[in-house]
Amino acid sequence: MIGRKAFLLGSIFVFAAANAFGESTSKELNDHPNILMLAVDDLNSWVGAMDGHPSTKTPNIDRLASEAITFTNAHAPAPLCGPSRASIMTGLLPSTTGIYGHVKDNDIRSANRKAAQSTFLSEYFAQHGYYTAAVGKIFHQSIADGSFEVFGGRQAQFGPYSPEPIKWDRKGTSTDWGAYPEKDQMMPDYDSAKWLVEQLQRKHDKPFFIAGGFLRPHVPWTVPQKWFDMHPIDDIELPPYLPSDLDDVPEIAKRISTYDMMPTTDWAIESGEWKNIVQAYLASISFVDHYIGQVLDALESSEYAGNTIVVLWGDHGYDVGEKNRFAKMALWETSTKTTLIIKSPNSSSKLTSNRPVSLVDLYPTLVEMAGLPENPFNEGHDITPLIINPNAEWEHVALTTFGPNNHAVKNDRYRYIRYEDGSEELYDHSTDPNEWNNLASNPFYFDLKNELKAKLPKENAEWSPVSQYKSNEYFKALTEKATASE
Repeated sequence: MIGRKAFLLGSIFVFAAANAFGESTSKELNDHPNILMLAVDDLNSWVGAMDGHPSTKTPNIDRLASEAITFTNAHAPAPLCGPSRASIMTGLLPSTTGIYGHVKDNDIRSANRKAAQSTFLSEYFAQHGYYTAAVGKIFHQSIADGSFEVFGGRQAQFGPYSPEPIKWDRKGTSTDWGAYPEKDQMMPDYDSAKWLVEQLQRKHDKPFFIAGGFLRPHVPWTVPQKWFDMHPIDDIELPPYLPSDLDDVPEIAKRISTYDMMPTTDWAIESGEWKNIVQAYLASISFVDHYIGQVLDALESSEYAGNTIVVLWGDHGYDVGEKNRFAKMALWETSTKTTLIIKSPNSSSKLTSNRPVSLVDLYPTLVEMAGLPENPFNEGHDITPLIINPNAEWEHVALTTFGPNNHAVKNDRYRYIRYEDGSEELYDHSTDPNEWNNLASNPFYFDLKNELKAKLPKENAEWSPVSQYKSNEYFKALTEKATASE
């Protein structure tokens, strides 16, 4: 039975479509809507629709946002690809599955007992009559076996790679930046976009759930020269950075966010590379925006334009010099905040909501929007009330987890971080959007901290042996301990 919110959303969709296309579309509108899901690797909030960076050029994502709702306070379940994507696709929190580090796609359901009970988002739609297809990186590697009916493949790793390092040669990371290769046709995202376009040009005899996973702006920040030319180096504005920023954070915050193989902002300033890195990240975003635009064009020119939900998300945030780092993997705003845009069928209004939402909310939300029965195992919150009314009353927070008992809670105004040793951080975004002033020790905020502390997960599953993260000594020890106890 279709829920009340789905009925309200359906009424909006039908009203809009009837006005746009007349009674001839009534048969189409009786069908469940299609889903087009676009996942963009390592995309933070630096898109035009998010006002994330003044030098950004993302005309196609912005075009999507002009007819959709953009969630300006959206956060990842984890600040790392593997656990974040596992959470999105299972609808379960990392603190429930014990997937705190990277995980092989086919190992997700062997993480623990609750993970074993999960039904992947795409599987749920297939069980309810949808054709499911994907290309590129949807889970951490590509897709779990059998999770989609059709898979268009994914090129291994994140190349193509320059024969010789352009700027950075530290082992253990594919981080590098500069103009490479010569042509777009050599980039995996070029092929993924082409595959998605072909899917949208096909005749489908049942509703579809089609997912495309784009790799850029994941490192290496290398794309052809023309994308760099869109962002002249003299026009590049640098993100805010305070050298003493981390003086007032707990030691454990520094321990879990250390990633020695990546450059620091201090190094980038001393070497004169910071603007070059920002330029490369922006160029990578503009590149992927172009190919997302090709997919959106194909949808708009197809017979499915009037009955397709489009959702675009990045899998977590990314520091591009803030906090003395170029990385994800931390519980601060810049590492957790990402892009989330949802377009309802036939929507033509540009909406924004600053209510705190999480990517784990996508599963129940898409199920509700499609008029499917609720999956009772989902731990996310259905955000369709915010799609109907972006400023609706909202009691929920966005929760991000990075290792057992390390959590960040974000509401409309504050970020509260609590670590496994009991240490804390608290930031007021109304006065401190860069999170430079840790208020956790101020007694004035005692009641607020308790209120936010109550939103922390009640369950903190043990680190699953199938989950791996060894790029940091703190997490390497947890990984090895879990593996040894297997």
